[in-house]
Amino acid sequence: MLRVFGVLAAGLVVAGCATQQPNADDETIRAYSYRDSGPPSLTLYTMINNRSGEGAHTALMINASERVIFDPAGSFYSDVTPERDDVLFGITPYIERAYRSAHARSTYHVVSQTVEVSPEQAETAYRLALSNGAVPGAFCTSATSRLLAGVPGFETIDSVLYPKKLMDQFEQVPGVRTSRYYEDDSPDLKLALAEGNAALAD
Repeated sequence: MLRVFGVLAAGLVVAGCATQQPNADDETIRAYSYRDSGPPSLTLYTMINNRSGEGAHTALMINASERVIFDPAGSFYSDVTPERDDVLFGITPYIERAYRSAHARSTYHVVSQTVEVSPEQAETAYRLALSNGAVPGAFCTSATSRLLAGVPGFETIDSVLYPKKLMDQFEQVPGVRTSRYYEDDSPDLKLALAEGNAALAD
């Protein structure tokens, strides 16, 4: 399997919109907090089914005073990625790649749409993510679109339920850069998780 980051990352688990992971305590979050040196930005992730072309999950990486991923109703976790109320902390470049890698397999690919924003916009998105609370299953896109609409300059984002509809809206944001990430892993998620856990135990 071509799970370059999935095998290496610690204890990865991922699905589409699913159940909340246990909340990390303040000390753990502080220990893993990561501030990226790049410009403030928002990156919308959309997981696309390679067979149907439909969206399966939505998440938002926020590069503000620290870099986090708002992963509403997501199932990704790693021993080195604390989570609280659907916000993933410690998003180093390695963890960001691992996040995309964990979602990409023969049946899905990941669309990343990045736009640079002002520090104030990034910090607003960050605060909204932290205060949002855990999101019920299947409401990942609704929660992400509402968060974006609360950021100055993104008020035209409509609240939607379907990942591709939000992806299409975000594509219209001036300055957005879009990329697609593919892997040819087995569609068997349990097998991928077992390999990740084995790598962690080594």
